[in-house]
Amino acid sequence: MHHMVARLRALMLLAIVPAAVAPAAAQTDAGDPIRYVVSFPAPQTHYVDVRATFPTLRRPQIELMMAVWTPGSYLVREFSRNVEEVGAAGPDGRPLAIDKSVKNRWRIGTGGAPTVTVHYRVYARELTMRTNWVDADFALLNGAPTFITLADRAPRPHEVTIQPAPSWRQSVTGLPELAGGAHRYRAPDFDTLVDSPILVGNPSVREFSVEGTRHALATIGNTGMLDEAQAARDFEKIVREHRRLWGVLPYDRYLMLNILTETPTGGLEHRNSAVLVMNRWIGTPRAYLTWLSYLSHEHFHAWNVKRLRPVELGPFEYESEVYTRSLWIAEGVTEYYSHLTLHRAGLSTREDLLDALSNEIERLQASPGRFVRSAAEASFDAWIKYYRPDENSVNASVDYYTKGVVLGLLLDARIRKATGGARGLDDVLRAAYQRYAGPKGYTPDEFRAVAESVAGTSLRPFWESSVDGTAELDYADLADTLGLRFQPAAPTGRAWLGMTTRNDAGRLIVSQVRRDTPAYAAGLDVDDEIIAIGDFRVRADQLNNRLEQYAPGDTVALLVARREQIRRIEVALGQEPPRRWRLEADPLATDHQQQQRARWLRPAS
Repeated sequence: MHHMVARLRALMLLAIVPAAVAPAAAQTDAGDPIRYVVSFPAPQTHYVDVRATFPTLRRPQIELMMAVWTPGSYLVREFSRNVEEVGAAGPDGRPLAIDKSVKNRWRIGTGGAPTVTVHYRVYARELTMRTNWVDADFALLNGAPTFITLADRAPRPHEVTIQPAPSWRQSVTGLPELAGGAHRYRAPDFDTLVDSPILVGNPSVREFSVEGTRHALATIGNTGMLDEAQAARDFEKIVREHRRLWGVLPYDRYLMLNILTETPTGGLEHRNSAVLVMNRWIGTPRAYLTWLSYLSHEHFHAWNVKRLRPVELGPFEYESEVYTRSLWIAEGVTEYYSHLTLHRAGLSTREDLLDALSNEIERLQASPGRFVRSAAEASFDAWIKYYRPDENSVNASVDYYTKGVVLGLLLDARIRKATGGARGLDDVLRAAYQRYAGPKGYTPDEFRAVAESVAGTSLRPFWESSVDGTAELDYADLADTLGLRFQPAAPTGRAWLGMTTRNDAGRLIVSQVRRDTPAYAAGLDVDDEIIAIGDFRVRADQLNNRLEQYAPGDTVALLVARREQIRRIEVALGQEPPRRWRLEADPLATDHQQQQRARWLRPAS
């Protein structure tokens, strides 16, 4: 046990013993740190207490700010709504006047004091990768919804001391440790603090090194479904594959926070860490492969987004939306590589990869909104659409993750075709990284210029029709270059309504109606309750069985309750569309196509 503790401290990832907290010293310089003490006096109530000491430069008034969104998740989430009991005091402990000026700002009269200490509580019961969670077992703290800072945003360090609950031994974060005690960390600036989630509790930590760079997988909530030793070994394979692709590990150490719970929510990237909040039931090969794909996605972001980024995504403006048309690259291309990496690292079969890509294509091709909104437009509108889907989203917009995956695949194939297989999207990313990683960022035109330079030809038709436009995508390069083909399933011949439903306590409720389907043409609405087909009641779990009694082309009368009013709606049933977009290796592929496919799947080191 003590040997493990020493190794974890050497990694600068963990602290084991709660530290005594000394009073904050008076601050006089603009570069003096803001100091936070974070405690959990009653974690079962889902609150975290924060005491923050701010330098004032002896100004008569200071203004504080809390972020309204967090990088990587493009929605204004109003984090200050969870802040309570804000109070301020000077170094002598006397209360100071504090007023809320706008929804996420506070003004404090300093009385000329060199420092001001603010105490506040944050309600933390939203277990996602972007928010806060505190209960009797552990705490997950993200920077944006936790830490209030000075609104002037002058460069200064932010120091954090964690006081774990009595039964908790560890705090795990990507922040560098401060000397002189456990659970003490220092961020060089507010951006780093926001970019460094903190897990407090008793996680299990697995460590490994790649080329001397330290990595750790910290897991909490495992009930035996995840083989953590195997997971760490597979994580290492993913890291090595990403290192091979990019040519560099861009961090000094890396931490993957892995929280296993009942409901999967996904992951969120950070500069030298990431958070996964995933379903703990990952004991099957397919579920484990899904977990690995999320891990691969978030780790890939250490390059693509955290360093190679759209120019709009930094420096961050934390109080208003930041718009970019390049999330199809930032997220969609990353997701493309999450699938490809698993195969290249030997963690999935060729069939697994083609199945994953087929599912992405199938989702895109089943979305009527692909003809309404382009990938660039969907990226720009992420703030008002992506995180606020409704029943009409599938008809009115496109998912820039899903379309981005498909665009990444098609762009990769097009470049390989143009260069005779000599180069591909790997080379585009490496070249863009060398040119634009760091403080620069890239514009859409700059990224496109890099791609065309690698391809040795203009890709203007691809940008105009596939990225900026809403034309149907051209999949011919997958066959011509990679020797892949679509093998559609045979038609089922089943009758089809073209809508999705849910079981609401035994009631059969319409949840989505796709454009250009029989249900859409007949005027069925979301939230309609389907009571009967013809003269017979239909139960919530029997719709498909009942539809099997009819043939495509039959007209049926649905008895529907809409806003408590009963009505009959006649529907002309269609034929269930076959699955058309299943990729497979073409058995008739030429030797050249097979060679191209092999280089795509297993590129030379």
